[in-house]
Amino acid sequence: MKPKPIKPTDSELEILQILWAKGPCSVRLVNDTLSLHKEVGYTTTLKLMQIMTEKKLVQRDTNARQHIYQAAIGEEMVQRGVLKRIISTAFRGSASGLILQALGQHQPSADELDEIKALIEKLESGQK
Repeated sequence: MKPKPIKPTDSELEILQILWAKGPCSVRLVNDTLSLHKEVGYTTTLKLMQIMTEKKLVQRDTNARQHIYQAAIGEEMVQRGVLKRIISTAFRGSASGLILQALGQHQPSADELDEIKALIEKLESGQK
């Protein structure tokens, strides 16, 4: 049986990004970080993180007075799942369509272009 695909919501992704960047955090720290770029209430953040615990997106350490949360899934794993979903739905299965659109919307740096060229060369030579 195939594992169920991980489909965090946009709000859950924002929280995961904070946990990936900062490591284990309290709800207060996550909420304060979210509040830097949008209005969000503490109880909303708490509820979201409780739901994320039930969905096994985060783990909660209840040993201390203040509960500490950490991501239970890796950033790359989530990115792969989100990317697959975007390619299949928005780009009708075309990875090249996604890449062309992304490069057309964002001017890549010289380092990013070098990484892209290296990946293309690797793919063309049959390496994984």
